[in-house]
Amino acid sequence: IDASTAFRVDDTWDYGFPELSKEQREKLSKSKRISNPGCYPTGFIGLTRPLVDAGIIPEGTPLTVNAISGYSGGGKALMEIFETDDHEPWGAYGLSLTHKHLPEMAKYSNLGKTPIFQPQIATFDQGMVVSVPLHYAWLKPGTTGADMHAALCEYYKDSTFIKVMPLGEDAVKEAGLFERGAFLRPDTLKNTNKMELFVFANDEVGTAVLCARLDNLGKGASGAAVQNLNIALGIDETTGLMD
Repeated sequence: IDASTAFRVDDTWDYGFPELSKEQREKLSKSKRISNPGCYPTGFIGLTRPLVDAGIIPEGTPLTVNAISGYSGGGKALMEIFETDDHEPWGAYGLSLTHKHLPEMAKYSNLGKTPIFQPQIATFDQGMVVSVPLHYAWLKPGTTGADMHAALCEYYKDSTFIKVMPLGEDAVKEAGLFERGAFLRPDTLKNTNKMELFVFANDEVGTAVLCARLDNLGKGASGAAVQNLNIALGIDETTGLMD
């Protein structure tokens, strides 16, 4: 299992996102060379691949992905900065628009189009929220928020680690999934291999925001590696990953 970006779009390696499809899980069960996904792509692909496959998001749609991560995603050098008293509260980066995660986002979302990616980090150590804004004008005619939510629910209905949350702001609030009843907190799934998917939609205006919440070091890194290892070894994929 390789955790770098070196082989993620190499067709001689198997991309380590078991939930990508039934065929992907089967490939991983027989694989000797697995490329572990990046943290940001895990959220982006998890949100968009089901909708592209369902024909809701047309192939080639030029999307934007906005994401905020804990500072641990920046490696040792960045961790040293943020664990001192002299650091900024928030920072945007990747402004050359050539982030190393872009190729796998375009390939495994089945979009075939590189999104504009705006990554950010802030003063928490682990966790992330990946957001994809959508105009209904880009989507299959007649699409509603309920259609997008239903497509995600169907895609991940048998998943252990990826769960689709209630549809819309009011339902998410009622379920107690907001911090202080208002905020989608990024570090809620810290130290887990879980990912939560949200659909916030306004059918009247014709806009939606898809959000994925996960631990950048869990489902976005080491948790995924353990899950892939379990599948490749033919043991229960939850081994070592459940509370």
